[in-house]
Amino acid sequence: MRLKDKSLHVIVNFLLGVSWASMLVGAVTSFLSFYEETFFFALVSAFIAALPGLVGILAIEHFINSKEKLYELQKQTKILEDAFKNK
Repeated sequence: MRLKDKSLHVIVNFLLGVSWASMLVGAVTSFLSFYEETFFFALVSAFIAALPGLVGILAIEHFINSKEKLYELQKQTKILEDAFKNK
């Protein structure tokens, strides 16, 4: 992954995996539970059951992107400080 801190890297990967599993299990179990009724109702219920997992995935990806942005801004700040020190 893209995180520098190894302990944070492990935790974020674990939580991302849990979110994906939650989304998949929720969607599949809900779909199979309501498949007997109608196909459309099964699809809608699968989508609704997958939403918490999808929200978790989006939140974790947002966290990862924010950390990447922070690392990049820190590198740019260091480069700018070095450039102004040399003038």
